[in-house]
Amino acid sequence: MNPRFRDGAKAGFAAFLPLSVGLVPWALVTGVALRSAGLSMLEAMGMNVIVFAGVAQIGTLPLIVSGAPLWLIGLTALALNLRFVIFSAAIARGFEDMPLRRRLLAGYLLIDGVFAVCTDRMLREPDRHFRFGYYIAPAAWGWVLWQGFVFLGVVGADVLPRDWSLEFMATIALMVILVSLVRQRPMLVAALVGGLASVGLRDMPLQLGVIVAIVLGIGAGFVAHHRFGGSGETD
Repeated sequence: MNPRFRDGAKAGFAAFLPLSVGLVPWALVTGVALRSAGLSMLEAMGMNVIVFAGVAQIGTLPLIVSGAPLWLIGLTALALNLRFVIFSAAIARGFEDMPLRRRLLAGYLLIDGVFAVCTDRMLREPDRHFRFGYYIAPAAWGWVLWQGFVFLGVVGADVLPRDWSLEFMATIALMVILVSLVRQRPMLVAALVGGLASVGLRDMPLQLGVIVAIVLGIGAGFVAHHRFGGSGETD
């Protein structure tokens, strides 16, 4: 193993480890939700391994259960994962000199927390071995942690106490990630507009309010980017 890869892996893992705890309640909630929607254990874990996107899984489950049109399920999943297009564009420079198989693996393992914690330092490192280790170690750890606790949620869906309020814990975990991502005023404006719109439009049928809120948030962020020039740091 390349020594610089090992150094990068240790540094990346240490940086992401505290934040990775937030994946636990979110993964448990996802596992419980998959089973509660009527999926078998094999179907639930198969979907979890293939999709590997908790927000998209939770967001599309009610549509799948209600028999919504396939185009609407696909559109909702795309809208909920639209942020990964932005994440990929922002972090792509760090993989420019790496083989295709590494870039494909990195794309599959990309999650919000790894992007929030690892991007800045990764893009500053000139050594590609260190960069890949710094990214892939926490990303792989996130995958293992996620799959393990989703499996526990799937297995324990019928026995986990309802008063544990796992949904609330998962929301708190997502807010921790969101706060670490909001570093510029356009990001803050997009988050506020999208969040307020999703609450105000929560009664729209087939959860269309989520899609509309995402569009409004992106639009507000785009306008704010031109207003503040994309460099206005939040306090």
